[in-house]
Amino acid sequence: MMTKKMISIITPCFNEEANINELYKRISLVINSLSQYDFEIIFIDNASTDKTVDLLKAIAKKDLRVKIIVNTRNFGQICSPYWGLLQTSGEASILIVSDLQEPPELIPTFLEEWEKGWCIVMAVKPASKTNVVMHLIRKVYYRMLDKISNVKLVSDTTGFGLYDRRVVNHLRKISDPYPYLRGLVCELGYSIKTVPFDQPRRLRGLSKNNFYSLFDYAMLGIISHSLVPMRIATIIGFLVAGFSAVIAIYYTIMKLLYWDTFPIGVAPLVVGFFLMSGLLFIFIGLLGEYIGSIQTYVKNRPIVVEKERINF
Repeated sequence: MMTKKMISIITPCFNEEANINELYKRISLVINSLSQYDFEIIFIDNASTDKTVDLLKAIAKKDLRVKIIVNTRNFGQICSPYWGLLQTSGEASILIVSDLQEPPELIPTFLEEWEKGWCIVMAVKPASKTNVVMHLIRKVYYRMLDKISNVKLVSDTTGFGLYDRRVVNHLRKISDPYPYLRGLVCELGYSIKTVPFDQPRRLRGLSKNNFYSLFDYAMLGIISHSLVPMRIATIIGFLVAGFSAVIAIYYTIMKLLYWDTFPIGVAPLVVGFFLMSGLLFIFIGLLGEYIGSIQTYVKNRPIVVEKERINF
């Protein structure tokens, strides 16, 4: 008798009481039709303050395939999904968020491509029914990040997809306290199969993303995979310094030649002051991002701290 392959489904959640039951039902409907596999469904909760954990515990009592990790506090949307992925035991692991904007119905497609030999199968969203402006900003950002990155990254992906056990084992060996998952899997060098889908609009609950969290994730992607911003800052610094020196020499010569008639004026000083101040703030900010990233590694704090586990 052949042993069935174990497939892990990992779902991070935070205050998703409005979506948990439907998500579980949709996942169950899909995996029940895939009798050739065994499944575990791991929900990792980021210290929800609503009834999310209670709903998950009720589900776990009825379905032993459902496993729950509850964090001691909210460790953010970067660390919690990554930690959950590392706790899987399947031959392949499928990461899917709990807001129903990533359809579980794509799971059979992921597994079909995996069986063909792909170690990573990632869903990409060339089209989205979410905020048009934000979707456009994301597309521009991913195109820019791909241009400056040290490795070729997958654009328009949220991390939703399938990761072979070999990929997850590599991630376990990487000591990264604040990981940019989309970039890390590309760094490993495995060929990636992409599956396009139209991202639906969130129907229930509130998005946990805000400007700061999106900016944090965007900067993490840049500083994790590119030194180009610092190189650009250095180049611009040299150019501005050279330009300023030329202007200074020009004004000095003109003033010496036409001492009584050539007015230096306040305008060049004001413009030059604000230009240099603006550039300094930008470059100091960039430098701070890289130093902050180094500090995160030096602290060597745990990715998350667990409060309890259920059904493991």
